Amino acid sequence: MKDSIIILCGGGPAPGMNTVVFSVAKTFLSNGYRVIGLHGGYSGLFSKAPRTEDIDFFKADAYFNRGGSYLQMSRFKPTDKDFEENFNLDLFQSNNIKLLVTVGGDDTASTANRIAKFLEAKHYPIRNIHVPKTIDNDLPLPENAPTFGFNSAKNEGAHLARTVYEDARTSGNWLIISAMGRSAGHLALGIGEATHCPMTIIPEMFNKTEITLDKIVRLALSAIIKRNILGIPYGTVVVAEGVFHDLDPQEIKNAGVSMTYDEHGHPELGKISKAVLFNDILEKEFKKIGLKVKTRPVEIGYDVRCQDPIAFDLTYCSELAMGAYELFSKGETGCMVYVDAFGTAHPLYLKDLQGPDGKIPPRRVAIEGGTAQNYFNHICHFIGEADYEAAKKYVADPAAYDFRKILNW
Repeated sequence: MKDSIIILCGGGPAPGMNTVVFSVAKTFLSNGYRVIGLHGGYSGLFSKAPRTEDIDFFKADAYFNRGGSYLQMSRFKPTDKDFEENFNLDLFQSNNIKLLVTVGGDDTASTANRIAKFLEAKHYPIRNIHVPKTIDNDLPLPENAPTFGFNSAKNEGAHLARTVYEDARTSGNWLIISAMGRSAGHLALGIGEATHCPMTIIPEMFNKTEITLDKIVRLALSAIIKRNILGIPYGTVVVAEGVFHDLDPQEIKNAGVSMTYDEHGHPELGKISKAVLFNDILEKEFKKIGLKVKTRPVEIGYDVRCQDPIAFDLTYCSELAMGAYELFSKGETGCMVYVDAFGTAHPLYLKDLQGPDGKIPPRRVAIEGGTAQNYFNHICHFIGEADYEAAKKYVADPAAYDFRKILNW
């Protein structure tokens, strides 16, 4: 029987999922392996009747450059009981599977780490390699290397935000944009910088103060008031959904939102419109302070996850897939594949990346770094001390809307 590998995809989709899966397939097929696709993410590993299918060259060649994920994904998180009682060892033994390739973000990587420890403890002759995916760009790769999917999502997000900004300019309104990013603001900041948005609000900004709804509102108003002073009666505000993730749950409840949680304990932010929520809160504040501004909410999220990958991700995902084979051929396991700027693959051992809780911690925006600081210092518009006198036309206490004072920067 041929040696085989099996591939699964966890979490939510990102541009390049199919490129990774089918580039892995092409690479291993060309080296004499049988390639099996596993549907249902990790749930398939702990099921007595997993849904699998063989991947041949023709299938791989037809789907490698498409958006979405041919292999059905899942956020299934196995319990300790699942590992001890439900792990489908027969799936691996009956198919002579030598390698498990997992594709996903931080939660999928954390489960891959648990699987690596489990396989080692059981002395099962199965290796596992993880491929880092997420439009959030929040896996801890060296030298600020992106996760695949991020650049394609940013490209489409910026396209949408450019259109929205032009609508704001044309109509003389403000558009409030919410961008995906559960734990980090990379996508929101990338969209804000690419479109010269006058204010982008991400969770990392609150590195010197507690994050509250009141501060988020005052940051948005800081940009709106500053632009009014400058005679620019329009603009956009980009808000990363992560700011709502980091809020005290009581604040969310006080805003009238009932939150549910996924299998990993994260608030299911996709079930509510953060743009609508924030826009409603802003409108109430406008009435309170007597500011006449018209705003409209826009959500950027699910519409950027399943698009066709741009050329960057097509090549990057292909390199990651070939890198997975290179690491496997060298005997590596329990690692995440990292491809450097020259296309050379390196192993990042999951056990070395884990935090005290065993999970892979997210990489957040380097808020003190040049990308963030230059954007806030040179592109954004906000109230500073020099604007206080002019701002009194709009608010009684301009210092309350001072960008740097709000953040304690």
